[in-house]
Amino acid sequence: MNHSQTLGSTIAICICLGMVTQSAIVADEPFRPEAGKFPPSEKAHAYKGELVFVDHANRRGSIRVAGGGMFFRNDPHPFAMLPYGIIRYHGAPADLRNIPLGTVLHVRAFLPPDPRISSVPVLPVDNKDRDANHNRGAGVAPAENHLLLLEDEPSHCLSEGKVWKLQELEIQNREGKIVAVCESKQPSESNSSVKVESQTMTFDAATRIWRGRESLGIEDLVAEGVWPASGKKSLDGQNVLLGITWKPTPDGIFTRFHISDIWLDEAASQRAARSQAEVHKAFIRSRWLPAWVDSVEYGKFGRATVTATLFGGMDESLYSDFKSGVPAMMNAVENTLKHIHGAYGPAHMASRGSILEVTKAPGVPPLGSSGIQIRFETDLVIEGIRPGKVVRVRPNNWPLVDVPREEYLNDANSIEERFPTPAIFPKY
Repeated sequence: MNHSQTLGSTIAICICLGMVTQSAIVADEPFRPEAGKFPPSEKAHAYKGELVFVDHANRRGSIRVAGGGMFFRNDPHPFAMLPYGIIRYHGAPADLRNIPLGTVLHVRAFLPPDPRISSVPVLPVDNKDRDANHNRGAGVAPAENHLLLLEDEPSHCLSEGKVWKLQELEIQNREGKIVAVCESKQPSESNSSVKVESQTMTFDAATRIWRGRESLGIEDLVAEGVWPASGKKSLDGQNVLLGITWKPTPDGIFTRFHISDIWLDEAASQRAARSQAEVHKAFIRSRWLPAWVDSVEYGKFGRATVTATLFGGMDESLYSDFKSGVPAMMNAVENTLKHIHGAYGPAHMASRGSILEVTKAPGVPPLGSSGIQIRFETDLVIEGIRPGKVVRVRPNNWPLVDVPREEYLNDANSIEERFPTPAIFPKY
């Protein structure tokens, strides 16, 4: 899927860090996705914030949402990934486990599709308009907490065709502040009249700098004479990509973000993306690619032909393994993408068969969908493979491994097993 084209057609304005505006395009009414339909991304609510908690096995976590008040006072706001929700880190597909806590992320989210089984709190639909008080302001706890898209700063800029332009540097003892502005990489008449405010962000000796195949530190740029050892220097609008986090700031500054990484050129950013892509490809091959069931044609004695749409946001090489005639397995999963049949690995109770046909829908698919549909034939279809349900599919050339205990369910109907109580811990 061409991620840039999909988002570029729906988002008119880059939500740069430090801006108070919570959404570039907010629908008049909150939108609740329907089962079996990819929701229109233009109806999503957009916001950003700091990742403060991750429950990777249940594809949920918490973000401290940036608003108009004192950022450090904002409570961690729980979120859950939609089954087809896309995560991007360093410009490549990712899993929640890949993203360090503290990373500032951009979000596009909806109301819970089914509040009865939501894995995070269900809030009043107008909650994004309510003032949280205590100098926090409105918008820091939106009811739209089921995510279609979660991406870090470089991923967001790459999908939007944006760059950070460094304007000025102030440094002392390998730390200091950088003034920068997030703008379109290719200026045009349509955005030339839009004034984007500059942002002041901090950096320190832990900030990583990437140039081509080099990994540099602040001291390296100082030694080369690129940056001064102390004082101010103009950076003349140098184009870079930034990795951005948040940390407590002295001097009464409540919302000042911190630069964790600077990619000085395209070669460096592409290397970061390739590295993350390889991590995610290995992960998906071991956990199987998620999809949902469009229809099931039942035959005799358990035979069935299943039509399913593969979810989007993956590396193209993963989709290329789905070919007509290839043996495959399909297993039912819960909305968190946990396998729900078989305590001896996902293959234990999976339906076995082969892929009859692979088709690609014309045009750009909606965000969340790959646009690729498969027809899978099996001689013994399991209970969880029904229209509207989520499954994972494994082509025969992918590794066959057992997943860790926290990533499968013995009883798909047990809420306690989905979200364990303290009783899960062993007795010593």
